[in-house]
Amino acid sequence: MSEARPNVVFIITDQQRFDTIAALGHEHAITPNLDRLVHAGTSFTRTYVTSPSCAPSRASLFTGMYPHTTGVLKNNDPWSHSWVELLADSGYRCVNVGKMHTYPYTTSVGFHERHVVENKDRSNPTLPFFLDEWDKAFRARGLVKPDRATKYRALEDYGERLGAFEWEAPDDLHVDNFVGGLASHWLDVYPGEEPFFLQVGFPGPHPPYDPTPSALAQYDGMAMPAAHDSAEDRASQPFAVQDLIRDNLEVDHDGIVHLEHPTAEQVSRQRRHYMANVTMIDEQVGEIIDALERRGVLEETVIIFTSDHGDCLNDHGHIQKWSMYEPSARVPAVVAGPGVAADRRLDGLTSLFDLGPTILEVAGITPPAWMEATSLVPALRGQEYAGREFVFSEHARDMVLQKTELMTMVRDERFKLVEFIDHEDGQLFDLREDPHEMANLWDDPGFRDQRDRLSTVISRWRAQSELHTADWSASFR
Repeated sequence: MSEARPNVVFIITDQQRFDTIAALGHEHAITPNLDRLVHAGTSFTRTYVTSPSCAPSRASLFTGMYPHTTGVLKNNDPWSHSWVELLADSGYRCVNVGKMHTYPYTTSVGFHERHVVENKDRSNPTLPFFLDEWDKAFRARGLVKPDRATKYRALEDYGERLGAFEWEAPDDLHVDNFVGGLASHWLDVYPGEEPFFLQVGFPGPHPPYDPTPSALAQYDGMAMPAAHDSAEDRASQPFAVQDLIRDNLEVDHDGIVHLEHPTAEQVSRQRRHYMANVTMIDEQVGEIIDALERRGVLEETVIIFTSDHGDCLNDHGHIQKWSMYEPSARVPAVVAGPGVAADRRLDGLTSLFDLGPTILEVAGITPPAWMEATSLVPALRGQEYAGREFVFSEHARDMVLQKTELMTMVRDERFKLVEFIDHEDGQLFDLREDPHEMANLWDDPGFRDQRDRLSTVISRWRAQSELHTADWSASFR
């Protein structure tokens, strides 16, 4: 990295699975601006979230600790501190535009400015009431924001769409265009000259899958990857994971009426809408890059692109996140900018929250010793990167994943284990031989040694984690 303190633009999408960037080998994606970042920088191709849900993943990312330490185990669990405070104290102007999913929604967590935009669809009456910047923009234009309650449920074919709709309001009011436009506007008008940390939180491609007509037209006739699903796969799923399908069949979460056995065309249509939304975000990434050029700071700005978790899109009969399958728990991670090795793809296991201490080190700040995340700066400099020996993810007390108190995942170079604190069943996959996780080896006696080995790894990790973070709270007293 350069010795000067660079600006940092940290772009986080919501629910973008790992296989959504063309330059990383996924030809069904139209992502020219993300491709540009991939070629200009370093990509970590096997990055895993510490929790497959918004708030737990983000709180972990912005503290450098696992959810069992932060105490943020589900959406709307409160969190109010982050390493952004360290950036602000060191002289950075810290700005959030879009989604962070803190709770309360407007808590500062260290930002000097927050221009908050939350989930696309908040019509669920159990969610806390909140008017965000996007709501106010619709109000100022005298328009009604489309969601389940105001529009989609009235559609004659609502039950057949799998959450895929076409945006009918003005294009500039689509939430991803709105957030991207506001971020670019900030870059154009902010008068300060100090280094800045700009976090841009795109609410897409989280459902409803609602691209504009022009974005969707780019995918006309394009073949989408088929869902990985089978009767044997579903029958082998643990009780809590099977019940997750039940919940999604009964509740139209985020405007998705889930179907137990959708047709191939329904799934393809859903995926075209999803990818069109990714392409919309890609266009806004290009606009942000252009704004950095207009400001004259592109060459001194590190740009980081990632997501908080993925989306199954009917793989394994599941929608959205809440599971430990690859499309749910694995996300893109790309870093480009001054001092970053160009056109480099690293396959070593990486944890999403490693981006936290990476940003601190880029800014010239030594990460706190209690952080469990590890800086990726040596890898960005071009040094050899073996990655982590293990990556971990956990999900607890969730309002959708209802039949377990705690689900925990560990994976190493070859195997992935998922276990439940309150059930005897689980999942074990040989990802070298079965990359799409179609054969659950949990009960296979030939793999019992691997199951026991990884279960012990989880137990030791939890104990070591408790010791490592024992005094972290003292930093925020």
